[in-house]
Amino acid sequence: MGERPVNPNATKEACELLSYLYSVAGNKLISGQHTQTVPCEEITYLHQLTGRKPKLQGFELLGYSPNINWEDASEECLTEVRENQHTVETALNWAKETNGIVEYCFHWFSPIGGHDKSFYQKNTDFDARDILKEGSEAEKKFYSDLDVIALELRKFQEAHIPILWRPFHEADGEWFWWGARGHETGKQLYIKMFRYFTEELHLDHLIWIWNSPAPEGYPGDEYVDVISRDVYVTPHSKTDYAKEYEELRRITKADKVAALGEVGVMPDMELWEQSKVPWAYFMTWSKEFCMSEEYNLSEKVKKNYSSKDLITLE
Repeated sequence: MGERPVNPNATKEACELLSYLYSVAGNKLISGQHTQTVPCEEITYLHQLTGRKPKLQGFELLGYSPNINWEDASEECLTEVRENQHTVETALNWAKETNGIVEYCFHWFSPIGGHDKSFYQKNTDFDARDILKEGSEAEKKFYSDLDVIALELRKFQEAHIPILWRPFHEADGEWFWWGARGHETGKQLYIKMFRYFTEELHLDHLIWIWNSPAPEGYPGDEYVDVISRDVYVTPHSKTDYAKEYEELRRITKADKVAALGEVGVMPDMELWEQSKVPWAYFMTWSKEFCMSEEYNLSEKVKKNYSSKDLITLE
């Protein structure tokens, strides 16, 4: 058995999933693919190309954000939101039918104000530090937004489906509103969500993923099940992300299982079969990162998916 989840009330299914990740890391590598539309066209593409499908499928909650400014949004933004609607049902059905692993991230439109894709700090004047002021309007809106998202996440708990939950991703960057006010703010937001979801709302089916390689932002071992980071290297690079793994390891002395939360370029399985860098899984990002030759040549993808060490749905 691997480590137990940091939530002491974690469901049996969550415990089993985390244990599975520990058992895989360094032995095999779980294939993952992000998708954010109901058709999940990336999965169809991969199946047509390789004859296989990823074991792990990443889903997105941006279309469920309560504060989308419909009147002041570009067509690109509106398309992305519309494409993401009803994906919770898609994820539920997929998990029930396949026994695959579900991962969720949340490009959270800023709880107050903003226009267009207001998960980007450049599109909102919302200051995340205001959430940390007890009794503030920002704190109230933070919790009310989480209540909406919790309703969607709870559907999985009721179906006994665990979720790899990756909130406040890329918290070391300044591009999202939750990372724009420094490491300490991002850390405190994560802890605040963790406590609300586990202690107040009793969402016990979540495996908690921290997504940043910055030691100064790490929330603490008592709040994190999986350490992860997002990496976008030069297109068509051949890498097993060994250097990035060693950098990520510096954020904690605990033996936390590690993952590649997002990549533009898939790990090279030929390299990985030799190095066995102990990533539990990788998640290739959606759209052109998967369905074009721009970042991953189709011959490489086919070769990767035929590797004896890559875990797929099959």
